[in-house]
Amino acid sequence: MRSHLATLPPGSRVLDAGAGEQRNRAFCEHLVYVSQDFCQYEGTGDGVALQTGKWDTARIDIISDITAIPSPDSTFDVVLCTEVLEHVPDPLAALRELARLVRPGGTVVLTAPFCSLTHFAPYHYASGLSRYWFEKHLADLGFTSIQATPNGGWMDYLAQEVWRLPWIGRTYSSKALGWVALLAAVPMLGVMRLMKSTDRGSSELLTFGWQVVARKA
Repeated sequence: MRSHLATLPPGSRVLDAGAGEQRNRAFCEHLVYVSQDFCQYEGTGDGVALQTGKWDTARIDIISDITAIPSPDSTFDVVLCTEVLEHVPDPLAALRELARLVRPGGTVVLTAPFCSLTHFAPYHYASGLSRYWFEKHLADLGFTSIQATPNGGWMDYLAQEVWRLPWIGRTYSSKALGWVALLAAVPMLGVMRLMKSTDRGSSELLTFGWQVVARKA
């Protein structure tokens, strides 16, 4: 995301859809940055699973549903949507709206998990999306040069979940058993690190998520 934004000509208009706390704003100082969010999540959600505790959307420019953003067609040179689509009841409707807003020749930059734990509940409607979802629907919406890059692979994802064992035990089972499970898994983590060094594309099975850049024809 950061490297792509750095390549954009100064003054390009950028929409950050589902911007939340606007973490992308820092990379857009040379651009005309506009943020959008529905501004209903405040950090605690329904108190289930992973929550942030606090979530500040006070500086959002456009407060609206992501499927009905009040801006004219072809308004933006670039539309960003990072880690948002899993929180939208109808992600395809959101994608159609983002496609409407980007000008011909402009780009969309999208990231979403392929597999994720429940977070920001109750605003969590999908555990993730595959590269084929992006490739199929972006092509149908008139986008070309669709580049989908995986974030990590099978070994990375499994190692992350193994390291969560103490927290999982403390939260959902037994704190002591969580630590015992982690200690038992340490040798396996070492083997997985060796496997990672010779990884031949395990991301086709499992990845944290996909980073997608596509150009509108």
